[in-house]
Amino acid sequence: MPSAPPTPAAEKKPPAADRVYRHVKQAVLDRSYAGGTLLTEGGLAEAVGVSRTPVREALLKLEVEGLLKLYPKKGALVLPVSAQEIADVVETRLLVEEHAARRAVPAPAALITRLERLLAEQRDLAEAGDLAAVSDKDRSFHAEIVRNAGNQILSRLYDQLRDRQLRMGVAVMEAHPGRIAANLTEHAELLEAIRSGDAEAAAACVRSHVGRVRELIRGEDR
Repeated sequence: MPSAPPTPAAEKKPPAADRVYRHVKQAVLDRSYAGGTLLTEGGLAEAVGVSRTPVREALLKLEVEGLLKLYPKKGALVLPVSAQEIADVVETRLLVEEHAARRAVPAPAALITRLERLLAEQRDLAEAGDLAAVSDKDRSFHAEIVRNAGNQILSRLYDQLRDRQLRMGVAVMEAHPGRIAANLTEHAELLEAIRSGDAEAAAACVRSHVGRVRELIRGEDR
């Protein structure tokens, strides 16, 4: 009888520290671990099924990323989203996204197709009530426009905002459930402005949309 084929490397479990890192980061971004939550090494080790050593390694990495603050012999505090961080993220988004919206006109057919697909997927996720996935798809919609601008430096800068955008997006939708439908409407308006070839209208849509998010999230997680 022929022997079973070897298990592909891709099917092996990722290293323990990576599993802890992914578990904690996802929970912070979707606010399962809200700002102000104190995480313990023992609790995380039990939750993920690993020893404490990889937990420490993962927490150190997340501290460098600005999501946690480590306290020796106590654990790791999930850092709240500060008012200054909100202001910084929104200012950076406006600078990058307004420029990208203008550059999207005239829009290539492929961009319109991708934005239509992302908007449809966001609607489906909103109906399912998956806030973390909605926030991720929301961010992907905007990132697609930024990538289309063709400036790799701006794209890399924008990618650095990803984690903060996702976390803030979930916070807004939890606090303001009506914002989910409003986001879909505003994305549709932005798509229509790009499709119609009106660069200034597209930039205005971005300015209104991102600015409104700032107003809603201000005061959350302070």
